[in-house]
Amino acid sequence: MAWLYRGFIVSSRDISPAPQIYEAYRLPVFRTRERYWLYALLFTLTLLSTTTVGAAMQYSFNRNVPFDLSRSIDMYPTLWRHPAMLLGGLPFSLTLLTILLAHEFGHYLAAMYHGVDASLPYFLPSPVLGTFGAFIRVRSPIYSKRTLFDIGVAGPLAGFVFLLPALAIGIAFSKAIPGIGHQGELRFGIPGLEWILQRAIFPGLNSSDVYLHPVARAAWVGMLATAMNLLPIGQLDGGHILYSFFPRRHKLVSMVVCICLIPLGIFWQGWYFWGVALLILGRRHPSIYDAAELGAGRRKLAWIALVVFLLCFTYAPIAEGAL
Repeated sequence: MAWLYRGFIVSSRDISPAPQIYEAYRLPVFRTRERYWLYALLFTLTLLSTTTVGAAMQYSFNRNVPFDLSRSIDMYPTLWRHPAMLLGGLPFSLTLLTILLAHEFGHYLAAMYHGVDASLPYFLPSPVLGTFGAFIRVRSPIYSKRTLFDIGVAGPLAGFVFLLPALAIGIAFSKAIPGIGHQGELRFGIPGLEWILQRAIFPGLNSSDVYLHPVARAAWVGMLATAMNLLPIGQLDGGHILYSFFPRRHKLVSMVVCICLIPLGIFWQGWYFWGVALLILGRRHPSIYDAAELGAGRRKLAWIALVVFLLCFTYAPIAEGAL
């Protein structure tokens, strides 16, 4: 989840049975004292974890063998004994962190533009792909659908601006190795954007024959994060965009999408977890009483966000291969 926010206050100027007109009023914004040491610590740990994973990816890429989690974990003691090897992981880690930073600062700058108090990004390190992502906390009320939409859509679009060239450059540095996609413990799904760029850069070659460079794999992780955040559910970015246009249908659409995710677990078991978890915990959205129209410009941005979602989504992100 890219960002969260708490409730707000509205007042009614008409308490008669007639249709009510709501007037939102802004409370003074008191800036929270920032814990910069925590932001820095989490970012440093995530830089370290992504660089370690990236070094394992680069090691496998240089030797034309598939990237496997078990093999990479076995390499970690070697990397710690020979820290110079970690330099090989920087292309992966710096690419991925740049995409995530762009995403989160898209939210952050949009919040600042609208006078909404928001935290800096919290990064989450992980031993698997280096990170569980990042998020910001919106700490002051949001009063209008336009503000909600702008903050919600800014992250995915900003991240995509950096993701697209990174993926293209990474694929350009990738290798053609017959059958490499069917080897190893894990098989990575192929989002539509990756498929299009592979056809342009490696015409006539099967996607399973392209061994992605670590820079392209970092962009792949960025695509996964973008697609997950753009799901039209609850308080995910896609849920905020959906609520901005269809507040009355938000809860129903969230529930339907959650239910649809569960059967996808036959392709990737992670969908079982996310479908059930979001169905139970993630469908609610704080109400915003705002009758203002979003306008043609924001509608266009919403369509662009939908296209980005379709280009980045894959129903089977990671599948088990030959063990």
